[in-house]
Amino acid sequence: MEEKCRRRNNNQHQSGGTEGALLRCADLVLPYLRPAELAAISSTCKTLNHISETITSRRTFDVSRGFEDIAVPSINPVVGDLELYPYFLYTPVQTLELNPEYQQSWGSDTDTGLNSRMTDPFLFRVEGADGCECVRCDSGDSSCTCLDSDESLLTRECGPSCRCEMECGNRVTQGGVSVKLKIVKDERKGWGLYAAESIPKGKFVCEYAGELLATKEARRRQQTYDELAPSGHLSPALLVVKEHLPSGNACMRINIDATRVGNVARFINHSCDGGNTSLVIVRSSGALLPRICLFASRGIQENEELMFSYGDVRVRPNGQQCFCGSSSCAGFMPSEQT
Repeated sequence: MEEKCRRRNNNQHQSGGTEGALLRCADLVLPYLRPAELAAISSTCKTLNHISETITSRRTFDVSRGFEDIAVPSINPVVGDLELYPYFLYTPVQTLELNPEYQQSWGSDTDTGLNSRMTDPFLFRVEGADGCECVRCDSGDSSCTCLDSDESLLTRECGPSCRCEMECGNRVTQGGVSVKLKIVKDERKGWGLYAAESIPKGKFVCEYAGELLATKEARRRQQTYDELAPSGHLSPALLVVKEHLPSGNACMRINIDATRVGNVARFINHSCDGGNTSLVIVRSSGALLPRICLFASRGIQENEELMFSYGDVRVRPNGQQCFCGSSSCAGFMPSEQT
């Protein structure tokens, strides 16, 4: 980025002088800055202040950075709290572990929607796998081999080995967020995910997306998060899902860390009574890995917070305090030996 700015400044006499070069460099560099850095640079001059305010406004309008088809705004009603939006790197689907130096532009008038064209819901594919030959599958097509026999719970979808396109009715979890959501800050719980419209029971809400980790790395990170959590400066979002295979002799483990790189699901808080959303393991024909998706477990009203149970095990009785507010609240968050 510095090299690009230097080249543009060297040519400033040909294209509008110092102010024009400053604007072009600012438009290029400022969208990569963190909130504190953006606030600091905004105080240096009116031009940078105006650009910074525009970037902040765009970030507040859509926390998904343009990856989702529906913008997800952030709202902070907490009096005296100046954090206008949560800062993290966005991915709408599973991704491999990213380099710590990886950065993402956010707030530019040229990056909105651009990222959404660079994603694929399937991290790994199985070469030569069989899929359906349907042009478009739906619940009434009993011949489709990818449809679940139990329509009350979607656990299988068409995938990369199928003939049908993304518009297929059996790919409901592969297009990202399809309901209106918003991120709202609470004085005690921090940022949470809320419904911005009524959501019917059984409706797909979002995938739990983030970095897909090996168990060794997941355990290392969890230990670090446990050490940093008491400071209050970190909101870990490492999800571990364990599935017992039909044989009963093996357990499949999926580690998804949305702490630094994730999507809106990272803001769904815990509820001791199970909450109003459920985690479902969804498999797709031709995809090697399953995906973790959230569905409404009951009808959800507009402005209601989305929540699910993080688990029942509590190995640290003096762990993080729980503020779920349910009648069955245990007083502290679930925890286990990761």
